[in-house]
Amino acid sequence: MVEEKDLSAKIRELLSARSAESSICPSDVARAAAPDNWRPLMEPVREAARHMVADGEVQITQGGEVVDPESARGPIRIRWAR
Repeated sequence: MVEEKDLSAKIRELLSARSAESSICPSDVARAAAPDNWRPLMEPVREAARHMVADGEVQITQGGEVVDPESARGPIRIRWAR
C-alpha cells in the first residue's frame, strides 16, 4: 500500500506542476500514485490532504469555496493554502 508521506509528496508534486491558483482532484493523486489500482487510494489521499490542511499547507474546496475537511462530503478539490 502507498504510504501517507508518499501521497502528500504526490499532492505537492501535482500542485507544483500547475498554476498557483489551480486545484487538483484526489483522483488525480490516486491515479498518479497507482495507475492500475487507484480507487482504494481515494480515502487515503483525502486523509493525507486533511493532514496537510491541519499543517496549513493546502486547502480543501467544494464549489470553489474553502470547506472544513472533517465535514466535507462528496467531491472535493485540493489547492495550495493562500
